[in-house]
Amino acid sequence: MNLSDPVSLTVLTAVLMLVGLVGIVVPVVPGLLLTVGATLLWAWLHPAPEAWVVFWVAAALYVAGIVTQYLLPGRTMRRHGVSTSTLLIAVAVGIVGFFVLPVVGAIVGFVLGIFLVEFGRRHDKAAAWDATTVAIRAVLHSMGIELLAGVAIITTWIVGLIVIGTG
Repeated sequence: MNLSDPVSLTVLTAVLMLVGLVGIVVPVVPGLLLTVGATLLWAWLHPAPEAWVVFWVAAALYVAGIVTQYLLPGRTMRRHGVSTSTLLIAVAVGIVGFFVLPVVGAIVGFVLGIFLVEFGRRHDKAAAWDATTVAIRAVLHSMGIELLAGVAIITTWIVGLIVIGTG
């Protein structure tokens, strides 16, 4: 693939961005970082200096997405008494679950991890389950925020393609 060819560069950037979006939902690759990284690659190799404006807007969206992704759901969990250590343990149990029970094991392990830690802390099944649902909703909100930031980065790039052209 010749990256000095504008079409090849555009196709590669689009593919990397789509893989990044998938990586947000299926956390195997760092999705949001990949989308902004693809924008950086595009700006670096694009002949128009205005491509850097597109990258800096994308970088600002990336930072806003990362900050928002951790602040809002984290505040909700703290308000409901779910600690960061609970999530870290749940992630570890989710990783083990991924290997023990392929495909769904990560999700099952994550949920089970939250429930067990919270049950150990609270000694009440109902309270542990409430904390588990709060944590799951917070993680889903975090994922949604990251997805919106990824879509905003891709939209910025597409607008840049339309305004400045492919090269």
